[in-house]
Amino acid sequence: MKQPNARNRQNAKRRTTLTLPSQSLATAARIARARHVNLSTVIAEAIDEGLRTKLAAARAGQVVESYRRAFSGFSDEEMLLLDGIILDERAK
Repeated sequence: MKQPNARNRQNAKRRTTLTLPSQSLATAARIARARHVNLSTVIAEAIDEGLRTKLAAARAGQVVESYRRAFSGFSDEEMLLLDGIILDERAK
C-alpha cells in the first residue's frame, strides 16, 4: 500500500460528528452563506484558527517559564545590570 506524502496528510479530511452550541452553528451558517462556501469550510477554518491561537499561547507561556528558570538565580541588582541599567551616579 502506498504511504501518503506530507501534502496529502495535510489536506486529508475525515468525516465526524460534532455537537456544537446552536448559536455558534447559526453564526457559522451565516458566514458560510455570506462567503458562498459550505459550512464545513467555515467550521474547519474556525477550528484551525482557534488551535493555532492556543498553540501560540502555550508556546508563549513556555518562553516566559524558560526565561524565569534561566534568570531565577540572579539578584535584583544583577538583573538590573543584565538589563543595562547603570546603578552608579558617575555619569553626571
